[in-house]
Amino acid sequence: MAQQGCSTSEDQWITLKDGTRLATRIWMPHSAKDMPVPTVLEYLPYRKRGGTDPRDESTYPVFAAAGIAGVRVDIRGSGESEGVIDGEYTPRELSDACEILEWIAAQPWSNGNVGMMGISWGGFNCLQVAALKPPQLKAVISIASSVDRYNDDIHYKNGTHLSAQLSWAGTMLAYQSRTPDIDLVGDRWKEMWLERLEGQPFFMEEWLAHQRRDDFWKHGSICEDFDGFPIPALVISGWADGYRNTPLKAIEGLQDKGKAIVGPWVHKYPHFAWPKPRMDFHTEAISWWKHWLDNADNGAEQLPQMRAYILDGPRPALRRENDPGYWVAKQDWAEPQTETLNVAADGMLNASGDGAGVGDVYLRSPLDTGITGGEWFTLKPDAEMAGDQRPDDGGSLVFQTAPLAEEAVYLGAPEFSVNVACEADFENLAVRIIDVHPDGTETRVCYGVLNLAHRNGNAEPEAMEHGRKTRITMQLDAMGYRFATGHRIKIALSTSYWPIILPSPEAPGLTVDTASIRLCLPLLGEHERIAVAEPENPDPLPHYEMRLPVQTRRSVERDMVTGLTHYRIYEDAGLEVHPENGLRTQEIRNEDWSIDPNDPLSMTGDIDWKICIERDGWSVMTKTTTAMHCTKTDWIISASVTAFENEREVFTKSFEKRIPRDFM
Repeated sequence: MAQQGCSTSEDQWITLKDGTRLATRIWMPHSAKDMPVPTVLEYLPYRKRGGTDPRDESTYPVFAAAGIAGVRVDIRGSGESEGVIDGEYTPRELSDACEILEWIAAQPWSNGNVGMMGISWGGFNCLQVAALKPPQLKAVISIASSVDRYNDDIHYKNGTHLSAQLSWAGTMLAYQSRTPDIDLVGDRWKEMWLERLEGQPFFMEEWLAHQRRDDFWKHGSICEDFDGFPIPALVISGWADGYRNTPLKAIEGLQDKGKAIVGPWVHKYPHFAWPKPRMDFHTEAISWWKHWLDNADNGAEQLPQMRAYILDGPRPALRRENDPGYWVAKQDWAEPQTETLNVAADGMLNASGDGAGVGDVYLRSPLDTGITGGEWFTLKPDAEMAGDQRPDDGGSLVFQTAPLAEEAVYLGAPEFSVNVACEADFENLAVRIIDVHPDGTETRVCYGVLNLAHRNGNAEPEAMEHGRKTRITMQLDAMGYRFATGHRIKIALSTSYWPIILPSPEAPGLTVDTASIRLCLPLLGEHERIAVAEPENPDPLPHYEMRLPVQTRRSVERDMVTGLTHYRIYEDAGLEVHPENGLRTQEIRNEDWSIDPNDPLSMTGDIDWKICIERDGWSVMTKTTTAMHCTKTDWIISASVTAFENEREVFTKSFEKRIPRDFM
């Protein structure tokens, strides 16, 4: 298939040393016929057909028109690649990537210099592969990723158990159950599919076997050896994404090898992300690649170390299309100066140094506190983002400032400390920073969570000494925010933040010494106001035919008879038809989280997926289920996969596991 400035193909396969063939889609500049070109690799398990097609087709033809080849490879066991996936960011996955880099550099059209790029999984593994120092890899662009797999991914957060972990296990079970496309692999499709179905692991089993930060999580966490990281990294994320901390951590660790960009965005590439404003990612990336892969003297190495969008009081909404704010740059990032707020004798939050507080307060939040928190993993700027915070304040201990006499602007990671006492071995603590608008509307600026057994680190949890006040210090998520004159700054403490985190087994509550509360906020400090170009094309994604409509539903229901609160998610991606290869795909996800606000052991999560892939005369479907509940001592997980060919069942299997809780 030819496009302006390039040709595309899916007929080249990369054969690994063990004989496994990996499927590719390659965008080749026409200029490569006369002169070798640099290459960008993106390496994912999300299918280049019936998966990432739209975003790939929005970017790689643009790269190719600029003289940069694009190679999109499906990880083994996904898409049309042979074999079976063996987990997330495994040594085999990274070793395969190094072989791919060797293959690319050896091609006659390659100048030998390769960059890796990706968002989420691809953002993770490009950093991880770089840490292995393959000689062909010269630079990376990592979007919505992590340098610390334990604390800044979808599994755990400071020792708390993210519900997103089960959701993601359900997603990967469904994704890895998908068949190769018969159009590319021919009659081998069914043999490959059945091998995949039989061999795929249930990722949740492995993740739950590692509830503390051990060697499993240290593997692939480049924060373990920032000094040894060999190449330049442009690290990008959005304030509305769960991965918002990574750009800051990356530049603090990588120093002059790291450059950071944080926009207002959810978990999407910046040229089509929400909320707006967007960023001209293509121009940014091409400049980066041209400098590091093709020796262009374009100043990419002199970019500011930090560029960030300062949110200027966005209001909660059913859909946040645009967030007000402005861009700033810091040429060299340094630890910010801070402003400390405490609780005065009158109960107000202030910076006067009067930390008399209002005495000791016992706090035990209803276990459904947190329903306005949105979701950890955000793909759309709708109910996935945090809403008006007032409904959750009733289950929280709250303190706020007087209306501000002048603006307060912050950039960095806040730190919160307090003395608390607990009558059990541990409890969870959630802290929210909130912008209270003059009309009372509340915007969550950032939050942090901590399992108190992890107060001194995540590798060796320690029980609390029952009834004794203990000093707790926790870092909240990074923020870039302006509190306007007349607004108030509020902090809200709760012992529950459901369904984002799962409750402790006893949910004993905490006694909070309010006089000890300290909130250190990172001041913006010296900076430059800058303009960041937006994409020329306001609608960069290709449009495919939709034969069934997209549907999205999110709801919270309190059953007044059973006492249960349900948080429900329904997503139907519609029946999508690719305009050129003709593949038709549909994905439907249904999640139900429930809890009794007074019983931590009532927590349940149930996730169902249905995925259909079809062509004329060929139809396959998989249905998967994933579930979790708990006792005081155990997590109990189960899952199933059932596959159908032309509506006839051809495969089924199930998983069930009981895994001890480990200070969690």
